[in-house]
Amino acid sequence: MKILLRKNIENVGKRGEIVEVADGYARNYLFPKNFALKPTPQNVKQLETEKRHHVQQEAEEKERMEQIGRRLREVSCTIVARADRDGHLYGSVTEAMIIAALAERNIKIEARHLRLEQHIKDLGVYNIPVRLHPEVESQLKVWVVEETEDGSPAEPADTDSEKSGEPADDKNQSTDL
Repeated sequence: MKILLRKNIENVGKRGEIVEVADGYARNYLFPKNFALKPTPQNVKQLETEKRHHVQQEAEEKERMEQIGRRLREVSCTIVARADRDGHLYGSVTEAMIIAALAERNIKIEARHLRLEQHIKDLGVYNIPVRLHPEVESQLKVWVVEETEDGSPAEPADTDSEKSGEPADDKNQSTDL
């Protein structure tokens, strides 16, 4: 079924495009959520009018996300977790824990922006890719440190290699949460 997209939908198309999708996907998801319309001349004209208004908003959103991306590169966050003697965590570090640590620094992003392949299950330093906008990507340094017996974080061990395989920026250590 051909549809006219009202929003950018990942892996489908961009706003204003006429794309071919499965009938059930259009009827059961896109049309009820008002993400798409039938591609009639009237709907195409209406969407062009809306598109002009949203171009400015999209540019402002992209600029805001670029600012957040720059800030993410400058800061790092520390997650304190319990671990065994080999450095394996009891549990794991999830997107929600990283989002909460960033929120303490007044950086608000959503869990869907973080590109964790799997939850973090070991102590160490990790570079987490962050996709804030289709055109804006960044990196976030996350320190996972062991909790001491009194509940405070242990000092992070000096490591030259990070879990992502990229070198650590030692200048960011002073901005730990």
